[in-house]
Amino acid sequence: MRFSIPVLLSLGASLLASSAAHAKGHPEAEAQVLDLSKRAIALRSVQGPGNKTGEVAALFRDALLKAGWTASDIEIVPLGDTAYLIATWKGSDPGLKPLVISAHMDVVEAKPEDWERDPFTPVVENGYLFGRGASDTKFEAALALSSVIELRREGFRPKRSIVIAYSGDEETTMDTSKVIAERLKGAELVLNVDGSSGTLSEAGKPLYWSWQGAEKTYVDYKVEVTNPGGHSSAPRPDNAIVQLAQAMERIGAYRFKPELNDVTRQYWTGAAKIEPDPKLAAAMKAFVANPNDPAALQVLRANPATVGRVSTTCVPTMISGGHAQNALPQSATANINCRIFPGHTRPEIMAELEKVAAMPAAKFTDVTGDDSVEAPASPVRPDFVAAVGKAVKAAWGPVPIIPSQSSGASDSMWYRALGVPSYGASASMIRDSDEFAHGLNERIGLLNIAPGVVYYTTLLTDLAGK
Repeated sequence: MRFSIPVLLSLGASLLASSAAHAKGHPEAEAQVLDLSKRAIALRSVQGPGNKTGEVAALFRDALLKAGWTASDIEIVPLGDTAYLIATWKGSDPGLKPLVISAHMDVVEAKPEDWERDPFTPVVENGYLFGRGASDTKFEAALALSSVIELRREGFRPKRSIVIAYSGDEETTMDTSKVIAERLKGAELVLNVDGSSGTLSEAGKPLYWSWQGAEKTYVDYKVEVTNPGGHSSAPRPDNAIVQLAQAMERIGAYRFKPELNDVTRQYWTGAAKIEPDPKLAAAMKAFVANPNDPAALQVLRANPATVGRVSTTCVPTMISGGHAQNALPQSATANINCRIFPGHTRPEIMAELEKVAAMPAAKFTDVTGDDSVEAPASPVRPDFVAAVGKAVKAAWGPVPIIPSQSSGASDSMWYRALGVPSYGASASMIRDSDEFAHGLNERIGLLNIAPGVVYYTTLLTDLAGK
C-alpha cells in the first residue's frame, strides 16, 4: 500500500542515480527487457479457455536457453490449464542453499472494449509500456530474468544457485504457487519481484522504496442464522434477518487489538520520518511507543492508508436473506472478510468474532478454502537489508527505504508458511497516479528499465555471492 499523499520529501538526487553502473549501462539487457515484456503481454495468460501462461513460460525458457542455460536446467510443468517455470543457474558451492527469484506469469482478465488500447496488444507510448501485466507483473518478471542473463553474459558465477521460479495462477487459485514453494522449501531466501516497490513523485523524483516482509492472512467467514419461518402477518421474537443484523452491527463496530512486529515497527518508524502531515507523523511515532495509545489509534484508524496496518481487520462485505416478501425469513447469511495480522490463526479469529457477535443462533463457517494460508513475518535479516540498500542506492540514488507489511497476499505467503524467508523487493518505481494494476489501461514507465538492471545485477551479485 502506498501513501496517499503527492509529495513526501524533496530529494536532490536526479531520477537516475549517478553511479558508475549507470554510466556504463547494460544496453543488451535493457533491449531484452522491453522485447520480452512486449511479447509476454501479447500472450493472454488468463485463467480459463485459451490460457497462454504456458507460452509465456516457453518465451522465458527460450531466452534462457539462448543465453547458455541447458534444457536440463529448465522445467515447464503444466498444471490444470496453466503451467509454472523453474530454471536453475547452478552455483559453484553446492552446499549453499539457493536464492529464489519469484514472480507470476498469469494476469487478471481484461475486457478490450473497456480499455483505451487493447490490453493484450503491447503499446509503447509517451514513455510507458501499456498492456495487461505491464505492472503486475510481466514487465518485472522480464526485468529480473534479463538481469540474470546479463550477469551470466558479464562472466559472473554465483556461489549460491539462483533459481527463477515463476508461478502460473497467482491471481486465482495459487495451485502452482503452492507446488513451487513446496519444491523449493530448502531455499535460503526468496526475492519476490511482484509489483512495484518504489514510489515516484508526480514530478518523477524517487520518494521512497519499500521492501515487503510480511502479509496479512486473507480469510472469509460465512455467518448464517436460520429460523422456522412462517407468515409475515404473525411476527415472532426471533427473526433471522434482525438477528443477523444485530450480530453484524457488533462486528462492524469491533476493533481488534493493535499490534506491532519487527517489520511494522520499522515501517512506522521510517514512515514517521518522511510523513509531511505533522498529526499523522506524530501518531505513527506514538503508536510505536505505545500501540494502545488512544489518540494515535484514532488518527491511524481514520486514515485509509494506515488503518489496515494497525491490527487484524474484519468487515461484513455481503449479506442476503429471506425468500419471499410476505414470509418470515427462514435464513439470513453474511460474509465477513478478514485480513489477519501475522501470528494469529483463522480458527482463533473466528472464535473472537463469535464472541463479539454474541448471537448463539448465528453459525460461523470458514469458507476461504485452500488458497490462503497463515504465514509468519519474515525476519529482518541484516544481510538482505544491506544488500537491498546497496542495490537501491546504485539504481536510484539515496532514497529512503522502509519495510512494509501488506494487507494482500502474494506467492511469498506459501514460502513463509514453510519457514522460508521471502521478501517483496522489486526494482521498479511508479507514480501513485500510474497505479493501474488489475485496472484499466495498466502501464509501467520505461524509465525503470536502466536502473532496474542495475538494481538486480547489484542485488543478485551480493545475495548469490561471488
